[in-house]
Amino acid sequence: MVKQAKAQRMLTHERIWAALDRLAARAGLSPSGLAKRAGLDPTTFNKSKRVTGDGRERWPSTESIAKALAAADSSIEIFARLIDDEAGDGRTVPLLGFAQAAANGAFDELGTPSGKGWSEIALPSAEDNRAFALEISGDALLPAYRDGAVILVSPTAPIRKGDRVVVRTKTSEVMVAMLTRRTAKALELRSLDAAQAERTLAANDVAWIARIVWASQ
Repeated sequence: MVKQAKAQRMLTHERIWAALDRLAARAGLSPSGLAKRAGLDPTTFNKSKRVTGDGRERWPSTESIAKALAAADSSIEIFARLIDDEAGDGRTVPLLGFAQAAANGAFDELGTPSGKGWSEIALPSAEDNRAFALEISGDALLPAYRDGAVILVSPTAPIRKGDRVVVRTKTSEVMVAMLTRRTAKALELRSLDAAQAERTLAANDVAWIARIVWASQ
């Protein structure tokens, strides 16, 4: 009876989905990134797909779980442990696709996530309470970041010359670059694409700048 009760406790809708979230985080991916790598529709593991329109719980299929395990180079034994991991690391951060980061209302004036469109992701390092994650799409940031990679951005981390940063301008342009020089009047940035020229931004044109403190591989 004790074993049966434990099994019933483990296999709940909430625990299964939480285990998939942890599986994605172990692979350095968002849930949508894991789905894409598994050859599934990118929205397969999204939070919006976990409940039907009339409020019924929707469970992931055994086929989608099997493909996710293969994509994460994991096993059913590890997945079982992730299901039973009640505490996890207890730390998630807001997640948004990089392509959506320039949208009006995505951030407040301090660079803190706001508005709609944000989901959550569990990451191995997130000490900054204002930290957020961006999911890269496409090949524009190769070879630094591939399609589906997740970068963790810390608005409070100190920024030094040579750091990779995310910069948002007051005209809502968002870019990822290496900081080469910073003065009271300007930022000098080097594109992660070697074919692109260096760029200088007037300090008055910058809404905020934040350091990239971690990236999935």
